[in-house]
Amino acid sequence: MKYGFWLPIFGGWLRNVEDEKMPPTFSYAKEVIQAAEKWGYDTTLIAELYLNDIKGPEQDSLEAWSTAAALAAVTEKIEIMTAVRPGFHNPAVTAKMASNIDHISNGRFTLNVVSAWWEEEARQYAGIFTEHDERYDRTEEFVKVMKGLWEEETFNFDGSYYSIKNAHLSPKPVQRPNPILYAGGESPRGKEAIVNHCDAYVMHGGTVEEVKTKIDDMRARRQESGNEPFKSFGMAAYIVCRDTEEEAQEELARITNVKESSGYAGYKDFVGKSQLEQQVKLYDYSVSNRGLRPNLIGTPEQIAEQIIAYEEAGVDLLLLQFSPQLEEMQRFSEKVMPLVEAKRKILK
Repeated sequence: MKYGFWLPIFGGWLRNVEDEKMPPTFSYAKEVIQAAEKWGYDTTLIAELYLNDIKGPEQDSLEAWSTAAALAAVTEKIEIMTAVRPGFHNPAVTAKMASNIDHISNGRFTLNVVSAWWEEEARQYAGIFTEHDERYDRTEEFVKVMKGLWEEETFNFDGSYYSIKNAHLSPKPVQRPNPILYAGGESPRGKEAIVNHCDAYVMHGGTVEEVKTKIDDMRARRQESGNEPFKSFGMAAYIVCRDTEEEAQEELARITNVKESSGYAGYKDFVGKSQLEQQVKLYDYSVSNRGLRPNLIGTPEQIAEQIIAYEEAGVDLLLLQFSPQLEEMQRFSEKVMPLVEAKRKILK
């Protein structure tokens, strides 16, 4: 199992807790990622939203790509996975930027391709927002352009959304033929685009049974497509690790005490503009990315057992959220990671 974490660029992950003691500043993000390298984390995911979806649109948040480039220069080992949304970017310029950051990081830069869901954000930032399936039509062309520029010396493309003529991109990325393209999607159209054009599949939090069903389905779709198997299956999850189960349940009750806040501003767009496989209630939405559904909540022993169950279901990358970030990441690395390794050896 590889351990990743969401970079804290919004001030936290909890819509019901006002101050999580994790400021949305570059200095804090740098402190977190450098500590994470020492603690054994493999990946960080930098979300791309120009408005703050957790604490409210009026609150501070960091821009993903400039943050990624800066962190690539001050880290040595960790994979930096950065989200990109085609409705806000030029694919040729994005390919150039990605190649540049891949060189800055010496081959540690990867992308999370996201087709976007927040219509109000697109209105405020002049993004392109269309009906659900058309967003994936654009995404497919976007990825084709990036891959073409990364792989070919001279690239031409004439599509419905993009036209590229005699384009050159140098230097090519360190990773060949391209940096890993992660993507998540639950609709039939989204899965089709991912199966045909991306390298790895990432999921919102779900139960072991839900996640195993998704992985088995995506493996079968991938095999039918004739493409190579997916490189990875990742899942988002929120961690509540305490010495006793009672303490963990107390913390869970505290963070899910739903109250009115501007952090719920994007809720209607999230459930209405996406095609989700499970209904998302306010309780689920109160913690980012359905992070409670995996139930990585309890004692270190309980969490380690649950992680092993996900590993057996096919998950090989956890994209974790913590609050407060530094303290809880360290607790997890010291108390849970060694237990998972010990249990894995026993099972072998």
